[in-house]
Amino acid sequence: MDALTVIVAHNRYRQVGGEERCVALQLAALRAAGVACALLERDSAELARSAAARALLAGGERGLASAVAAAAAQAGRERQLVVHAHNLLPVLGVRLLESARRLGARTVLQLHNLRLSCSIGIAWRNGRVCRQCRGRFTLPAVLHDCRRSLPESVVYAVALARHFRRTLAAVDRFVVPSAYALARARAIGVPEERVRVVPHYLPPDAFASSSCADTGRYALVAARLVPEKGVEWALRAASAARVPLVVAGAGPEQARLAALARELAADVRFSGWASADELRRLRAEAAFVLVPSLVPEFAGYAALEALAAGLPVVAARSGALPELVGDDSCVQPGAVDELAERMALLWGDPARRRAEGERNLARARERFARERYIDDIRALYRELAP
Repeated sequence: MDALTVIVAHNRYRQVGGEERCVALQLAALRAAGVACALLERDSAELARSAAARALLAGGERGLASAVAAAAAQAGRERQLVVHAHNLLPVLGVRLLESARRLGARTVLQLHNLRLSCSIGIAWRNGRVCRQCRGRFTLPAVLHDCRRSLPESVVYAVALARHFRRTLAAVDRFVVPSAYALARARAIGVPEERVRVVPHYLPPDAFASSSCADTGRYALVAARLVPEKGVEWALRAASAARVPLVVAGAGPEQARLAALARELAADVRFSGWASADELRRLRAEAAFVLVPSLVPEFAGYAALEALAAGLPVVAARSGALPELVGDDSCVQPGAVDELAERMALLWGDPARRRAEGERNLARARERFARERYIDDIRALYRELAP
């Protein structure tokens, strides 16, 4: 890959999350592999909502060809140029991909969600999976006011319908992080023959030397405090199982969840938003990790980090989680009794926790190491070689 330059393009969200982490890790892996690369980035937090709406409807801002050329020059333009995009909306849009094509670049679009057709990306409505919007059919987003602002729902529905086919035509390869994500992408009209599964990876310092789960002092859940992350479910199960719980995260549900913990007289500590270093310290003292997401996610760093820390994981049988952590580590989403039973079993058996933690550490080293990711991404870019 010495004759390759990769421009990693991403429109940052107003609330930073896993996609920003994925972008940073991709750049780190490319640099470790000796690939010339640069970041082309826009930030939604710097944009007024009216300007975001205009960019969304237009398919991105003007002048992106010069931005791509400048990023390529910064990285050191080699024989082959690849533009590997993550989130496009609202500023980059399909115009980024088309501009890259006109410059002779090959294009990759990494799908972290269903935002090609879904106005909120997660395809989740009224507490269940929603499959109504697909391809250019986005009218349900308006009928259900999925953005919780009718003007915003209309703008998203129109823009997604307008640019869906253009986007498909402008992408050489799509990347998804799981087999579940592949199935969902196919269902909304993404051509399967152009999709490649490239799982996420974790950096070398994320992997423990061995499991210390047998000495753990609490169960840990790290998530945004919003209904779809299932923290209430975890809280109720911890109370029923009489297992101490630490909740690392912040969000609009925090006050309600804290009140519920008091009502249940549950042993719960809300630690607030935690940095990567703080999360590492919390995992070092945890007995096991809960990943109770009710939304079927494409992947989940919380699950991967728990595996790499050598901790047992109890996750929702939802989305990609069974393929990440193993179906035997999953329980039915929202089932308080089933989750509580699994928690009590682990809490009462330190030797079992250590054994599961060692098994998970081995699983993480095999499947989610940086070397495996570099091999996968090399294979993807070789497919695009002229």
